[in-house]
Amino acid sequence: MTLDLIRANPTGRIALKIFIAIAGALVVTIGIALIPLPGPGWLLVIAGLGIWAVEYHWARRLLGFTRRHVHGWTQWVTRQSLAVRIVLGSVGLVFVGTVVWLSLKFSLGIDVVAEAMHYLATH
Repeated sequence: MTLDLIRANPTGRIALKIFIAIAGALVVTIGIALIPLPGPGWLLVIAGLGIWAVEYHWARRLLGFTRRHVHGWTQWVTRQSLAVRIVLGSVGLVFVGTVVWLSLKFSLGIDVVAEAMHYLATH
């Protein structure tokens, strides 16, 4: 295996650890930044853990823990009635909408709700 050849060389082993650490940190950081926005934030965080898991035992354990719990949650949700799934989806949409609204308001100074209310009042 290629990774075994790289790890066999002391310089390669250190370079691999540094590369894996930086690549994983970059992907996890981008994922965390995207969590409040609609999109693949959590997917990128898990992908970054997957990158780290190539070299770090703690990341393999955390990735396994995450997979088990996401799988368990998914199975639980699919066993629920349509009404419960609709409520869970609605709560999720309200949460994401609130996070996006607060993110825009406090990071960019754009209050979407106030703008919408002003638009409705003037038109």
